[in-house]
Amino acid sequence: MPEDPQVPQPGPQVEQPTVRVLADVHELVGDALVPSGARWTLAEPGRQLDANFVHLPAGRHVGSHLEPDLDVMLVVVAGGGIVGTPDGEQVIADGNIVWLPRGSSRNLTAGDSGLSYLTVHRRRQGLQVRSRPGG
Repeated sequence: MPEDPQVPQPGPQVEQPTVRVLADVHELVGDALVPSGARWTLAEPGRQLDANFVHLPAGRHVGSHLEPDLDVMLVVVAGGGIVGTPDGEQVIADGNIVWLPRGSSRNLTAGDSGLSYLTVHRRRQGLQVRSRPGG
């Protein structure tokens, strides 16, 4: 029997988003398997955000860089350190929420007890291949 075009037909099943715990920052702080760098990265399909949990041992640093496109929220989860900018240095500590506005230049240096922090920003679009100017 042919389908009646006036009767709505069931479409493909759409999976509903699920709220869930992704990580425990206390466990990530103590994870000695990753001595420096990203200990966790948000990798959920279809997300609108990017997030990373990063640990820097005492005295280590992230060199000066500029983020031209995205605001970044940095939340200090453990330890402390210094955010360096062209305007000077700012001490950051456990519990601080730091806004790194797009267009700002900054660097990070971990203090004596190291620095563990979470960064969150809008997800970047995939890299695009562009032709060279004049080519």
